[in-house]
Amino acid sequence: MTDHSERVLKKLTIATRKSPLALWQAEFIRDEVHRLQPGIQVELLPMSTKGDKILDAPLAKVGGKGLFVKELEIALLDGRADIAVHSTKDVPMDLPEGLLLGVICQRADPYDALVFPQANTQSAALIQDLQQGAIVGTSSLRRQCQLSQLRPDLKFATLRGNVNTRLKKLDEKEFDAIILAAAGLRRLGFAQRISSLIAPKIMLPAVGQGALSIELRADDLAIQKLLQPLHHLNTALCVSAERAMNRYLNGGCQVPIAGFAQIEDGVLKLEGRVGAIDGSQLLIDSGAVSLDVSASVDLSADKNINLAENLGQQVARGLLTQGAKALLDEAYAKQ
Repeated sequence: MTDHSERVLKKLTIATRKSPLALWQAEFIRDEVHRLQPGIQVELLPMSTKGDKILDAPLAKVGGKGLFVKELEIALLDGRADIAVHSTKDVPMDLPEGLLLGVICQRADPYDALVFPQANTQSAALIQDLQQGAIVGTSSLRRQCQLSQLRPDLKFATLRGNVNTRLKKLDEKEFDAIILAAAGLRRLGFAQRISSLIAPKIMLPAVGQGALSIELRADDLAIQKLLQPLHHLNTALCVSAERAMNRYLNGGCQVPIAGFAQIEDGVLKLEGRVGAIDGSQLLIDSGAVSLDVSASVDLSADKNINLAENLGQQVARGLLTQGAKALLDEAYAKQ
């Protein structure tokens, strides 16, 4: 692999998917790079990934969310791009050799949003307000499993495509409601379409949901130094705990796993959930750890990341003790 550590940065190429949300995210990072180094030339390299092309099947059936990043990673490895911008929830737990998630940006809204058709005139807009046997559009097993705990009568239908496409299908009455990530709706200017946010006690978010991450070559020290101001330590600690839990469970988007961490008064708290694909069971475990806030940020970062990852593994072990492996095995067997 080429050593990029000593080069002078004059140009930066960002690999991105072509969807409106992915382009918004790449353009956001482009603008942040211009703010950090006004003289640098930044170009986008829009790409169609396999995950964008296969729209007639749930992700769990065709290989998972890794299908959204593979082509971007190849562009990083062969030098066509310098960085790739991702929704962190789409990034597989294991990265190709030579690449790393060097930057985790400050988390936006982490929650899921319930969206009713635009022509819907009902005054209330909560999960509880859906009629008996309503059809909800979502291909997420995580969402289906958790929602079934509250409303076992609901029916679920596959929902794929970009945000605009999903909203169009909803407004054409293909579904009674759909569920989307609130952060994506807000980023694209669709905040007014959020009928209600789904409380985490009902639906815990996906691992990494709401946070943008930047993947880059591990040997590219110049770019790491340039982008370091975009790295948000508290978000990185939360995401590290969530991803460590998911990694320990050998999880992905193919199975109903949820994980969400928050920092309150120097304490990192994590809750994790694993469910049965038919919604009949939902296992929950949680934990907390006090972070080291006595040292400088630079000195405490590695120690706190280790604490976060250990917490993630602890919660994963708690879920496995409750029987998570059997549920996960069943989910994988039905792919």
